[in-house]
Amino acid sequence: MPTMTMIESIRDAHAVAMEADETVVVFGEDVGYFGGVFRCTQGLQKRFGKTRCFDAPINESGIVGAAIGMAAHGLRPCIEIQFADYMYPAYDQIVSEAARIRYRSAGDFTVPLTIRMPVGGGIFGGETHSQSPEALFTHVAGLKTVIPSNPYDAKGLLITSIEDDDPVIFLEPKRLYNGPFDGYHDRPVIPWSKHPLSEVPEGHYKVPLGRAAIRRPGSAVTVLAYGTMVHVALAAARDFNIDAEVIDLRSLVPLDLDTIITSVKKTGRCAVVHEATLTSGFGAELCSLVQKHAFYYLESPIERIAGYDTPYPHAQEWAYFPGPDRIGHALSRVLEG
Repeated sequence: MPTMTMIESIRDAHAVAMEADETVVVFGEDVGYFGGVFRCTQGLQKRFGKTRCFDAPINESGIVGAAIGMAAHGLRPCIEIQFADYMYPAYDQIVSEAARIRYRSAGDFTVPLTIRMPVGGGIFGGETHSQSPEALFTHVAGLKTVIPSNPYDAKGLLITSIEDDDPVIFLEPKRLYNGPFDGYHDRPVIPWSKHPLSEVPEGHYKVPLGRAAIRRPGSAVTVLAYGTMVHVALAAARDFNIDAEVIDLRSLVPLDLDTIITSVKKTGRCAVVHEATLTSGFGAELCSLVQKHAFYYLESPIERIAGYDTPYPHAQEWAYFPGPDRIGHALSRVLEG
């Protein structure tokens, strides 16, 4: 079985989906001839032609609006917004059109549209290339929101998203494109070739939406994370010698609530980690659900570890988002509570 980086697995997922279904089209800024700013679509135009993989103007609202029309009339667009920070001009199209058409038409029309966006920090991109806006999408009924943490899941989840009949927001952590960080600024990237989830099957396979994965079994505290923070949480549990059960949510909507609650009932403690701003982040929703469904099993208050309530910084970004030290100290507080 070949090993792949997340970039390579995303590229392979496109190719598999396009080979299997001629209605799948790929477009966005620089995704055709150039292969995308991160090369996630490299080679697709040469293989499938300029009518299946093509470049679009620098107009996010136009890209999403055109893709919605294509999807409503029988195609399966998989489009790229170059950075998630650029999606705001298109947010009205996503919320008012893509998310509503199935409901508005009483099921006569669907929007099988996948919107890929690189998210998160760690590449010194500053405030307009580093945001994590997942909560803006999970709040919208009619959208599904997916965030993989490794190459195996990235390919399987992307194929599932493309084949889904509803719009899917597919968020790709930039720090994980070429290999997961250990979570510390001064430590090298762990090559995907040495990562157990870098082995990616050839051809078609699917990872279902709404099914979390337990990345580290434990009995002392449940840690809920997704994307880059899965790897940072694992580093924290290791370095602080905490018997944490680390759950990789994989998709936020739909959410695998059964796996979450089963774990919290076992451990009696819970911490939620995400890179996005703390206030009104998706972690608040997770805390509410755990509180509702596992209140009588909790031995201490639920802890949230997240980005600070400031615009994303140009400097000191490794102090901005949660690192292993911040997570480890928070888990220690949960265990002492």
